[in-house]
Amino acid sequence: MSDTDSKEKGFDAAEYLEAQPTVAVRTQIAWDDDAEQQRGRRFSQSSRPDLARSTSRDSISSVRSRTRNANAGIPIEFRTLSFNVSQSRSQARGDYDYPTKKPVAGKDNRVETFSKADEHVVAIDQLYQRLRVSPTQGLSKEGAAKRLRDDGPNVLPQRRKNYIKTLLRYVFGGFCSILWVGVIIFFICWRPLGDPDPAPYNLGLAVLVIIVIVLQACFSAFQDWSTAKTMNSILDMLPSDAHVLRDGEWTTVRTHDVVCGDIVRIKIGDKVPADLRLVETSGDIRFDRSAMTGESEEVEGSIETTDDTFLESRNIALMGTIVTNGSGMGVVVLTGARSVMGGIAKATASVKDKPTSIQQEITRFVIIIVGLTACLAALILFTWLGWVRKSYPGYMNVVDMLDDVMGCVVAFIPEGMPVAVALTLMMIARRMKAADVLPKSLGTVEMLGCVNVICSDKTGTLTENKMTVTSVGFLDESISAAEATTRIQDGNKVDALTKLHRAARLCVDASFDPLSMDLPIPERLTQGNATDGAVLRFSEAAIPNSGVQETYRQVAQLPFNSKNKYMLTLHDDDDGNDEKQQEKKTFLALVKGAPDVLLPKCSSYFSYHQNKVLPLDQEARGMLSAVQTKLSSNAERVILLTERRYAPQAALGTNDLTRELGENCFSDLTIIGVLGIFDPPRPESAATVATCRRAGIRFYMMTGDYGLTGAAIARQIGIFTGERAPDTFATLQERRSPATSPTKDIEPDFSYHSLLLEGAQIGMLIDEDWDIVCEYEEIVFGRCSPEHKMRIIQELQKRGKATAVTGDGVNDAPALKAADVGIALASGSDVALEAADLVLLGKFDSIIEGIRLGRLVFQNLQKVISYLLPAGSWSEIWPVIMNVFVGVPLPLSSYLMIIICVFTDLFMSMALIMEKEEFDLMSLPPRNHRKDHLINLKIYAQSYLFIGVMETICAHAMFFLYYWRHAGIPASALFLAFNKYSAGFYGYTEAELEHFNIVGQSVYFITLVILQWGNVLSIRNKRLSIIQADPIRKGRRNPWLVPAALVALVIAIFVTEEPGLKKLFGTGSAPLEFYFIPIPLALGILVMDELRKVLVRCWPSGPIARIAW
Repeated sequence: MSDTDSKEKGFDAAEYLEAQPTVAVRTQIAWDDDAEQQRGRRFSQSSRPDLARSTSRDSISSVRSRTRNANAGIPIEFRTLSFNVSQSRSQARGDYDYPTKKPVAGKDNRVETFSKADEHVVAIDQLYQRLRVSPTQGLSKEGAAKRLRDDGPNVLPQRRKNYIKTLLRYVFGGFCSILWVGVIIFFICWRPLGDPDPAPYNLGLAVLVIIVIVLQACFSAFQDWSTAKTMNSILDMLPSDAHVLRDGEWTTVRTHDVVCGDIVRIKIGDKVPADLRLVETSGDIRFDRSAMTGESEEVEGSIETTDDTFLESRNIALMGTIVTNGSGMGVVVLTGARSVMGGIAKATASVKDKPTSIQQEITRFVIIIVGLTACLAALILFTWLGWVRKSYPGYMNVVDMLDDVMGCVVAFIPEGMPVAVALTLMMIARRMKAADVLPKSLGTVEMLGCVNVICSDKTGTLTENKMTVTSVGFLDESISAAEATTRIQDGNKVDALTKLHRAARLCVDASFDPLSMDLPIPERLTQGNATDGAVLRFSEAAIPNSGVQETYRQVAQLPFNSKNKYMLTLHDDDDGNDEKQQEKKTFLALVKGAPDVLLPKCSSYFSYHQNKVLPLDQEARGMLSAVQTKLSSNAERVILLTERRYAPQAALGTNDLTRELGENCFSDLTIIGVLGIFDPPRPESAATVATCRRAGIRFYMMTGDYGLTGAAIARQIGIFTGERAPDTFATLQERRSPATSPTKDIEPDFSYHSLLLEGAQIGMLIDEDWDIVCEYEEIVFGRCSPEHKMRIIQELQKRGKATAVTGDGVNDAPALKAADVGIALASGSDVALEAADLVLLGKFDSIIEGIRLGRLVFQNLQKVISYLLPAGSWSEIWPVIMNVFVGVPLPLSSYLMIIICVFTDLFMSMALIMEKEEFDLMSLPPRNHRKDHLINLKIYAQSYLFIGVMETICAHAMFFLYYWRHAGIPASALFLAFNKYSAGFYGYTEAELEHFNIVGQSVYFITLVILQWGNVLSIRNKRLSIIQADPIRKGRRNPWLVPAALVALVIAIFVTEEPGLKKLFGTGSAPLEFYFIPIPLALGILVMDELRKVLVRCWPSGPIARIAW
């Protein structure tokens, strides 16, 4: 193919090149030292960048979380990766074939996108030529920048918002749908029912309700925008990085800066940044495509074409998939919207978001309120039709009746509640961000407060991930690492030490960061996992620049993974052999891993004292077990080093060799020795565990380490307490036995016991065992695989536990996804960050702040609702009832009801949002997210039957007092007045009686506003006295409370005194004394609630305590 031909070729998912010659790709990875050293590895030291390789808001996980829920299916055309795809035309642009994207007309175009794509079959050299990229130099920085400008960033298409639907939701959603009914009725009452003399009052009410709806819609839009901005800024703090070759050097760039033609390295735990054609692999690379296909089975990668279709061939790594094993290198062929994941993102754009638990609670409350409103409105209508209209003609015409019906609607609906709830969630999300606790959704904020079990990984989460080799052991000798280093440096010719040093230096998947090579060896940063970094420092400190890697050239490797718990390297230690005799050569195979996993594969050991290989008999196995137990009890991770000679049958650098090594090389191993590696606990881990325990949250450990190692760390940080040894699997078996199990009359209490289980034992537990296990207060699960961790979470959830999982590794991802709240550290792997619901940027103890805020959001929402309901609902419905059923002149107009709900109460509720937590917030048990509703019977009792009744009685008393003092009409005369309240009643004219009524309504209104001061002071503390937690002094100081109360009073004065409003809505000026008389009544409400708190504190099991909120 000529250069001119190649320049005329263009490609992307919508428009592909002419068919290229089909050539089977046979390029294989060359396992040499240079390739090994060039591998990109994550820093293992604490000084590594905290935000390295995390999730961005443009990642597949973030897009999926915003556009899909768990029940949403993947479009049928994407459920298999076999597509019929169309061929594209080419277009040349400068030095690179930039794609021209045609509009995608619909499903058929999406299905035909990849049918004749040939990037998976074209020869590698031809692909490099087509993409105008050097396989050894990569793209130039200038060339990459130009492609980025022309092609756009490597991000997935965002869901296009349907603004019409969004607007309709704002205007007609929630309570607004009922308010629109009120608008229509008010308009009808104005005209035609009000003809020939329509009352401006009804028109004014209709306009006012419309204003309320518009204000709610505007605030909802602002809240959505502000929340989206906050959440996007949170996700932007988690940038995703890729390791690319630019100008001949490997460098790290943001994923959204990756362009077509970039050569990218990927390794276990990475998220594939774009659609790649694999050009090198470790032979055992596998991908998790579940995010795309819904299938959990991993897909093996290859450098060879395995299928004619682009999407089925295993030499294509798809954007958004996770590397679950191995490593490799590929060249980018598709990015962003042109990738396969980009097509899926478009296809799933119409999937609705799943409502959060708070939204579900609000919906539940709306349904209850709407039901009560409809029942009362219907009762008023039928009462008017069947009794009032006939018995008291002229008392209430159709317009008056409809006004009362709408008064009922306005009274029952707390119009300000949606605004208050939205503000609360927004404020809590911002507080979490400020505390370096980054939730990916508001639902996470709510759920975190419900968590009652935290299952935490150990390494890197509870510990610092700063590993150091502290012990060296042989079956017949144990020494410290420092002593071993000294002996090696002194030239001690003990073969066991020499072999151990060689194995430690060769069988390691880590390298020193080039930028830290000038530092002392203990201070150098390493690239790779922390365990291998510790082994590397130990071996290099013993003999710096030993040259052992050149003597024993690595020719193959099986990397460590959390399932197998071992790694293997194959080394050529005889460079003089003729290549023709390669098939007869034997190589040095070194295997490093968990002792309990490798021991069954061993047949001999090298004796330190006898300096020779001896059979691994039963006595020797007991010696190894004793060494492992000793080191594990000191909280050391034990690594077993073994070796053997092996003559492979398959050619070097092939997938066949990888399979052969995995099947045949793990037998007849010779034990060299063990390394004890210590990883110190984080300084804040013990305090975090203790705080969680005080908050009623159980703290379990799930570790891939040996159980005794995990138990030793657990005892250091307080997961295990007490002096007694933990229960084991044998204990569970004894309890399972009928002869030793407790009788049915005596329920055993395991809450103060500790339990230690190994991974192999988890699979043997039956349901009865899990019933017991899930009641333990202290548990360490050792040797956990990813499947074990997910099983633990599922069993806890089946028994009603709200679970959180903390972790940072690839093996934590399934459990992070399965948990109610997945919590990852910002320094964790890509796959962990993708799976998590919440990311901790700061120290591990910031999880406490997240839990505190999660509980606080629920507590403050309950306070806000408890504050709104007495005046905004209960005290407003009784004036309507008194008017319709008792014949009292209407004590409160619909206009003033709306003012209370939307304006005066709103400012006070906003002040409640800013309340600090109560003293016992973190000492109370977590709420049950299945049973404990946001608005429960206790809140209804507190708001309606306690505070609400007092406010209703006091407000009516002020209404009747005004009539008695200023009109001389006693309350007894107003009861059952009905149509008697007309011209001549107590000698007054119709106009005078109407004036008394509208002023009385203002008195009722002013009284409610002032009574709410006492309500807010009582409601802000559930149990503490106002003396212990007043809003002025420090501790529980709330500087917003007094200004909010004054603003509410100013609004009340304005709406009752402003001449225009008085004329339009029929309000009157309340006499001055009625601004002062309600103040002692408000204090009386506070005193009564203080008495309730005293009764609850003195008799916590009494009847008052049982119904108190």
